Amino acid sequence: MSQAALWRRLLAELLGSAFLAAIVIGSGYAAQRLSPGDTGLELLENAAATAAGLFAIILMFGPVSGAHFNPVVSFADAVFGGLRWRDAAAYLPAQVAGCIAGAVAANLMFASAAVSISTKDRATPAHFLSEVIATLGLIVVIFALARSGRSASAPAAVGAYIGAAYFFTSSTSFANPAITIGRMFSDSFAGIAPASAPAFIGAQVLGGALAVGVIRALYPRLTPGQAASIIVPHEPARSAAPGQPR
Repeated sequence: MSQAALWRRLLAELLGSAFLAAIVIGSGYAAQRLSPGDTGLELLENAAATAAGLFAIILMFGPVSGAHFNPVVSFADAVFGGLRWRDAAAYLPAQVAGCIAGAVAANLMFASAAVSISTKDRATPAHFLSEVIATLGLIVVIFALARSGRSASAPAAVGAYIGAAYFFTSSTSFANPAITIGRMFSDSFAGIAPASAPAFIGAQVLGGALAVGVIRALYPRLTPGQAASIIVPHEPARSAAPGQPR
């Protein structure tokens, strides 16, 4: 498929990341109000809404940008040649800005202050390990589907994996530096205190790096074309012809 102009891809990443944060944080607010005091049910409602919403927004924005919404996904894609490094670098601020905007929108939709810095401390060794494992698993799921020609299943698989990881990790599977930053701006069920965010982001980067090693071991013949088909197919990175823009 032909590659969309960079500004369109950045807009898709910005909007998709904003919807992702709004879904995660907004469903957290709703869960607290619908099931007060029942943490298990609150988490189930939050996880179900996130899994379903992630499936939908991948389908919405994927044909334009590949629906990464996650810097770890974008840079892993660059490692395997599916995305230019400079485009991955450009995706990052769009993803972060989108997640912050989505957090503000969720706060406002539930009649809270537009920005309320979270006080929820999540920085423990168990949470750090959870984020390493959650991120590693997410990246492996995405690239395994691409390598085996099953990228059409990625929207459902990614949503299902994140929904499950809410429960099999103690951190509730952020697995995304951009959403980690966005969730700092909401003092709600889904928030994270700024002091906890660096450990989460470090764990996510480590998980992504480990995932690249696992993918290289399991799928040594992964091509740039296959990498470009992660989540929703997009054009692989390539050198521009003389005189043509990249």
